[in-house]
Amino acid sequence: MKKKLLFVCIENSNRSQMSQAFAKIYGGDAVEAYSAGSKPSGIVNPKAIAAMKALGYDLSTHDSKSLDEVKSFAPFDAVVTMGCGDACPWMPAKKFIDWQIPDPKHMEPNEFNKVRDFIGEQVKMLLQELDVEIL
Repeated sequence: MKKKLLFVCIENSNRSQMSQAFAKIYGGDAVEAYSAGSKPSGIVNPKAIAAMKALGYDLSTHDSKSLDEVKSFAPFDAVVTMGCGDACPWMPAKKFIDWQIPDPKHMEPNEFNKVRDFIGEQVKMLLQELDVEIL
């Protein structure tokens, strides 16, 4: 059975998008990864697209989505929130996790990439906790 993951931040333009990408990169066919925002911006940040392109992942194919747009995929094995606090409504899931990750939206590329790499490590640890083999 594939593990179903949902990554949620406020705008669904940076952190949750990169988390979804890393889940696909590291989890492959063993994972169904989704991302959404409590107040989606409607766009994926070009900085996030560039940061993931540097790792060989095309984030430009992603869309910024609301929680309503992904609720039909519930229940999830894990819902990971990042900075949306009380604005994140409840979603059916086996596990709820909150990652304290700064919003990199206004960061310079070097600092942005540090946040990207931190997110990648967090996703790897999550997949290991869920017994997903890392690719």
